[in-house]
Amino acid sequence: MDTIPWADAGVVVVLFTLIIRLVLFPLSKKALLTQKKIKKFEPELKKIKEQYKDRQEQAKKTMELYKEKGINPFSSFFLILIQLPIIIGLYRIFLSSGLPTIQESILYSFVSVPASVNMIFLGMVDITTRNWPLALLVGIATFIQMRLSMPALDLKNTQKGDFKADLAKSMHIQMRFVFPLLAIFISYGLSGAIALYWLTSNLFSIGQEIYIKNKFRKEDNTV
Repeated sequence: MDTIPWADAGVVVVLFTLIIRLVLFPLSKKALLTQKKIKKFEPELKKIKEQYKDRQEQAKKTMELYKEKGINPFSSFFLILIQLPIIIGLYRIFLSSGLPTIQESILYSFVSVPASVNMIFLGMVDITTRNWPLALLVGIATFIQMRLSMPALDLKNTQKGDFKADLAKSMHIQMRFVFPLLAIFISYGLSGAIALYWLTSNLFSIGQEIYIKNKFRKEDNTV
């Protein structure tokens, strides 16, 4: 806290999250553009499924199409994977380090020992404990993010009782409604610090999604 003495630990988490998301912005931007491209080439993907009934052949032709169009379908997975160590690190810092008590033995030699650590975010929220309001905000932000990132499910041309259509609908509902509920319970089950990181990250993602959509729309209009 000597570096930014005006900030409590919650503000530090917010600033840390924003720095991480800005560093990862090129990757996340690429992942979002990949999703948009895949959506754009859906007619071609549908033709491949109709033309090739063998699943291995479908996968081969699909990957060939992705390569031809410069699409990396694994970019989103890599973005999620790279953030896991950050979440684990925050969990260990706020739940295993003994904060606000400072253990000098685990600090690097070049790090000065702060006089105290304020764990109350904006003077209202103790981020070392579970917090329902923060968890609920995480759920709301997750729902908005999912709504922006997931395209509307089109089932107009599907027949009643179609297994694939029913499965797609089920997965769509789970991702849009069940996952935000799951996010609430996960963020509440850990700590306020993790919930604050998740909330800040989701809000950044919402702004990023709006930015990418607007940019993508402008590019389409100029073509």
